[in-house]
Amino acid sequence: MNRKEELLQDVVIKFAGDSGDGMQLTGSQFTNNTALLGIDLATFPDFPAEIRAPQGTLPGVSGYQLRFSSDQVFTPGDECDVLVAMNAAALKANLKGLKKGGKIIVNTEGFDTKNLRLANYPDGVNPLEDNSLESYDVIRIDVTKMTREALKDITLGTKEKDRAKNMFVLGFLYWMYNRDMDSTTQFLKEKFGKKPEILESNLRALKAGYHFGDTTETFTTTYRVEKAKMAPGVYRSIMGNQALSYGLIAASQTSGLSLFLGSYPITPASDILHELARHKAFGVRTFQAEDEIAGITSAIGAAYGGALGVTTTSGPGMALKAEAMGLAVMLEIPLIIVDVQRGGPSTGLPTKTEQSDLLQAYYGRNGECPMPVIAASTPSDCFDAVYEAVRIAVQHMTPVIFLSDGYIANGAEPWKFPKTEDLRPIQVKFKTELGQGEEKFQPYLRDEKLVRPWAIPGTPGLEHRIGGLEKQNVTGNVSYDPENHQLMVKIREEKVEKIADYIPLQKLDSGPEKGELLILGWGSTYGAIKSAVAELQHEGYAVSHAHLRHLRPFPKNLGDILKNFRQVLIPEINNGQLIKIIRDKYFVDAKAYNKIMGVPITKTELVLKVREMLGGIN
Repeated sequence: MNRKEELLQDVVIKFAGDSGDGMQLTGSQFTNNTALLGIDLATFPDFPAEIRAPQGTLPGVSGYQLRFSSDQVFTPGDECDVLVAMNAAALKANLKGLKKGGKIIVNTEGFDTKNLRLANYPDGVNPLEDNSLESYDVIRIDVTKMTREALKDITLGTKEKDRAKNMFVLGFLYWMYNRDMDSTTQFLKEKFGKKPEILESNLRALKAGYHFGDTTETFTTTYRVEKAKMAPGVYRSIMGNQALSYGLIAASQTSGLSLFLGSYPITPASDILHELARHKAFGVRTFQAEDEIAGITSAIGAAYGGALGVTTTSGPGMALKAEAMGLAVMLEIPLIIVDVQRGGPSTGLPTKTEQSDLLQAYYGRNGECPMPVIAASTPSDCFDAVYEAVRIAVQHMTPVIFLSDGYIANGAEPWKFPKTEDLRPIQVKFKTELGQGEEKFQPYLRDEKLVRPWAIPGTPGLEHRIGGLEKQNVTGNVSYDPENHQLMVKIREEKVEKIADYIPLQKLDSGPEKGELLILGWGSTYGAIKSAVAELQHEGYAVSHAHLRHLRPFPKNLGDILKNFRQVLIPEINNGQLIKIIRDKYFVDAKAYNKIMGVPITKTELVLKVREMLGGIN
């Protein structure tokens, strides 16, 4: 059979099916296979909100979008080239995101009368038969039937056999994109090694899908994407919550502090608890608390005892932790509060992404309660950003809020991981004895950073008491004196602002230092902004990009950068939060671009917005 191979530069695939169809596993296996080939990639898992929505319904659709390219990529793509639809609901929910002329790989068994009704198609309407898909390249495969046929002599029930149909699809895609199956074969052996029948069913389905593509005369073209041109080094595929966990472990090892996580499970932060619980060999201790308040207060206790205290949550949990965060500010102890943001308010959109907790991080506590705020911009950046958050916490004796979000937490990208010797040192100074001329330990006697000493309870001669009541300056005694309260409020604020002297100056990610327009971003908008700016610069527009990691305090030169541009655009996945702070602090008439749909901002949206702002002038 004569077949041709077509070389592609960039491909976006969306895997979509019922939440029980294994689309997340299929996508992650294709992602790992891609990463091993040295191809750049970005992913966007799209989980249903319901734990188990009715099978075949629109609320139960689970998706996984993957973009892979021979060039460097920063987003999982605005539109898909290929849509894998395991049933009618998956097609209906995702067709709008497919390019005209794109490929649709459908499991025809998922388009029977029952599935069409569950997907809310009108009676008698079947998109596979009414010519509504004529502008697409539709590949029809009865995946369910062929999977059952491949497993006919395995003594599993039909339901158990059908669970392997995602492996059939994966095998077919491995054939289509000229891949071998070794990485997934090894994964299946490790996962199901003690369950031989399940292992055999998955391996057979995987091979059946591959051989179906290889032996069917309908398919005349295979595709290949070359290895990306990336800086030399050792890479691995990493998800945001994984990178964050490894960053915490690295900071623990570098600082010499034992790591304690006190956490209550909440989407999309729970994976941090799961990941850290696997690493007891590094001295990590994890505590799954009975509620959010117990989670943070146990971490406060660990920090008081000389450990690296961490608590993880999402927006609703942040609200519950607010009082304890105030306690940590009053105690002036190092603590990391990780907020993996999701759509709100209340329960909101638990499996969708949003950047709507920034104002909560800034102001969401009673009293004057300042805390540093750090944000990650990509999945792999979680490692460096949380490492920096730990450095600030322990060297400035303050709790620090670390912001991620669902898009970053569950997304994946290649990560060139650092060597231990390349990590910036985190110096920890415990007070172990009274200083010269010091007759009694003064727990609020400060150094040039306005940082009080960290003394481990039980150290002889350094007995002291701390708590939630206002402290007298220097002595730490409980004080109701009005002048002292104002002084301590001002000192705590100044201590946080003084951190700006010990963080890097803000740099432009790209573009001229002065010009027509600056796009200022934070968090997970990084990829969309970077991609949009690259396209606009290629078109000749004078556009620059700056992305913030340090949100409180801001880098000292941020105000000067903002004044170098005639216009400032701030895209956010919220209703306008950073822009309020920027306008208030720098008196800059910045313009907002806001999206609050539970999905990321796209490159195309930003390109169109900038063209509109600049009136087509380049």
